[in-house]
Amino acid sequence: MKKILFLTGDFAEDYETMVPFQMLLMVGYEVHAVCPDKKKGDTIKTAIHDFEGDQTYTEKPGHNFALNYSFSDVDPSNYAGLVIAGGRAPEYLRLNQKVLDITKHFFDKNKPVAAVCHGIQILTAAGVVKGRKLTAYPAVGPEVTVAGGEFQNIPVDGAYVDGNLVTSPAWPAHPAFIREFLKIMGAEISI
Repeated sequence: MKKILFLTGDFAEDYETMVPFQMLLMVGYEVHAVCPDKKKGDTIKTAIHDFEGDQTYTEKPGHNFALNYSFSDVDPSNYAGLVIAGGRAPEYLRLNQKVLDITKHFFDKNKPVAAVCHGIQILTAAGVVKGRKLTAYPAVGPEVTVAGGEFQNIPVDGAYVDGNLVTSPAWPAHPAFIREFLKIMGAEISI
């Protein structure tokens, strides 16, 4: 069974944590949800971000999400893929050197990586987007450009694939985002 490392944290976006985690479990992967400085059984608080016609998204309290693996036990060589949730968590998770080292491992080994919304902030901080085409929540676009990536302005329900990397602007893209990640993971779903 292939293992996927799922990186999230306090005030990650609720849908961007819950839905991909559950979808990947549903298709049969072993998914280890982790957060720096937390262990298996600890919870994170999520936030619900919505698009209600304001100049930016709104934020409301989300659910508590139980982590099922301890961050201190993560060895990136044990995982076939990495998924990074968006929301506010990436802005502080990118300050953790082990998070950056783990992220670099997946790119150095050309393993599948999926990042949604503000999760791309971890990729830019890890220095892995130079010369890559990717998308993110539009407010993160300037960071992609400064980090040497080529920001792709796509619809909010779309996903963009560049080699081993799948990115999407926000949670409305989950069907496309997970479908494209499963493809680069080598999964086949037949109906």
